[in-house]
Amino acid sequence: MKHLIRQVFHSPKFIIGFSIFIAILLTVIVYPLVVTDKPLAIIGQGTFFEPGIYVNVYDSIGSPVYMLQLDDAAANRIASKLGDEERLAIKEWLLAYGISETEIDINNTVQLMDQWKKYFDPTLRFDGMTSARRKYFGRLDASLDGILATEAAIIAAENPETGALEEKDVIERTDYVNINQVPNVRVLLLGTDNFGRDMLTELVSATGTSLKIGFIAGIVATSIGLTLGLLAGYIGGFMDDAIMFITNLFTVIPSFVLLILISFSIGQEKRGAMTVAVVIGVTSWVWTTRAVRAQVISLRNRDHVNLSKLSGHSVFHIILYDILPYIASYVVMALILQISSGILSEAGLSILGLGPKTTDVPTLGLMMNWAMIYSAHIMGKWWAYFPVIGVIALISFSMNLMNTGLDQVFNPALRE
Repeated sequence: MKHLIRQVFHSPKFIIGFSIFIAILLTVIVYPLVVTDKPLAIIGQGTFFEPGIYVNVYDSIGSPVYMLQLDDAAANRIASKLGDEERLAIKEWLLAYGISETEIDINNTVQLMDQWKKYFDPTLRFDGMTSARRKYFGRLDASLDGILATEAAIIAAENPETGALEEKDVIERTDYVNINQVPNVRVLLLGTDNFGRDMLTELVSATGTSLKIGFIAGIVATSIGLTLGLLAGYIGGFMDDAIMFITNLFTVIPSFVLLILISFSIGQEKRGAMTVAVVIGVTSWVWTTRAVRAQVISLRNRDHVNLSKLSGHSVFHIILYDILPYIASYVVMALILQISSGILSEAGLSILGLGPKTTDVPTLGLMMNWAMIYSAHIMGKWWAYFPVIGVIALISFSMNLMNTGLDQVFNPALRE
C-alpha cells in the first residue's frame, strides 16, 4: 500500500490536480473563519458594485487630513468622470443639436465642456433618440457638474436653533486621508451581485455547497453503480439480466432529462441542497454499473477467485475480499469523475431554475442563474459570472487531472 501511495504521489498530473483541489478545499474551510458574514447577507443598497475598496465617505471627512501635491491629480479627477465614452456621448448630443463636427474637439476638455454647458438642454427631444438615451444624457450632465472647478468644497450643517446652514469645514482639492485611519472600510475583491451581496463571500460559500453536493452525488452514484455492477458481473444469470435490463432502461432515457423531471416534481420548497445531491446520484449510476460489471466479468474466473470458491467462501466474502480489491483503483477513479459530474449537473439544473431552494444556501449554479436573470453578461458585469465559471472549471480540471494521474499509475498500458 505504501508503495502504491508513493507511486500515486509521484505522478505529476495527480500532484497538480490534488494541489489545486486542496487549495480550493482549504479556502472553503478557512475563509468563513476569517470573514464571518452570512453569504447571502445584503450589504449594498444597489446592484453590481464593481470590485474595489469601499471607504465610508462620512468617516473619511472626520479622519486626519494630509496635503499632497500630485501633478496628475486634476487630470485623473477629470478622466474619472469624462472618459472616452463620455466624450463621444457629448459629441453625439452636440451633433444632434446641430453643431458642426469640425467645431467639436473631444480632446479639448475646456472647449468641450464649454459647448456642453452652453448647448445642453434636458428638455430637447431629437428624432431617433430613445427615452433611455435622453435619461443617460441627463445623468451625464449631473455627473459633469463642476468638473473643471478648482475651488474647495464646503461642508455645512444646519444650525438647530436658527435652521440656517453654517460652514463647518472646508475640503481642499489637495486634501487626502490615510485609508488605514478611516474607521469603516470594506474590501470587495469581486464586488457585489444583483442583490448587493458580497460576491467573494457568496462564491466561497457556494463552492463549499457545490462540493458537498458533488461528494454526496458521487458517493450515491458510485455506491449504486458498484453494488449493481458487482452483483451483475459475478452472479450472472437472471441477476445479470435483470440488472442490465434496468440499466439499459436508464441508458435509453437521457440522465439529465430524468434529473430535470425528478427535480421539477419535487417542488421548490422541498428541493434542498442535499435532496438535489441524492437525486443527481440516483440518476448517474448507469455508466459506473456497466464499467464495474465488465471489470468483474474479467475477474470472476481468475485462479484466486476459483480457489476461494473451492474453499467454501460465501459470495459476499468472495466479492468483498477477492474481487473488490482488484477494482478498487477503478472505483476511486469513478468516484472522482462522479463528483465532478455531480457538480456540473447541479450547475446545469440551477441555471434552469431547478436547483436547491434559493433562500437557504448559494451554489455555483444558482449564482450563474442569478447572473443570467439579471443580465450581468449583457451589461458587462463580468465579476457576477466569470469567477463562478472559473471555479467550476478549476474544480473539474483538478479532478480530471487527478483521474488521469491515477489512470497512468494503475493502468499498465499507460504506465511509463
